[in-house]
Amino acid sequence: QVQIVESGGGLVQSGGSLRLSCITSGFTFSWYVVGWYRQFPGEERELVADIRRDGTPNYVDSVKGRFTISRDNDKNTVTLQMNSLEPDDTAVYYCNAKNPTSRRDLWGQGTQVTVSS
Repeated sequence: QVQIVESGGGLVQSGGSLRLSCITSGFTFSWYVVGWYRQFPGEERELVADIRRDGTPNYVDSVKGRFTISRDNDKNTVTLQMNSLEPDDTAVYYCNAKNPTSRRDLWGQGTQVTVSS
């Protein structure tokens, strides 16, 4: 049974930091590209950052230099360290795992991040 569980969201003031964690089970984590997406009200989910099986990260331009993604293939976890948060970062953040071969696409339930000005 696949499980993808996010934690670490919450309310923080502008300039503050949060660390999102995603714990997974039920699939071969090391085979997957894993990452974080976010969804603003009324909009589609957008990629924030992902990290390839070899550890190569990829970031959307708006978070470069502020967010850091990492993965632990032994613990089947992916984290997103978010620094210098801005009100425009307010969204629901989702953990995602994609198998580049089978195209299997797995999602967590989401965690709310709210940044106050």
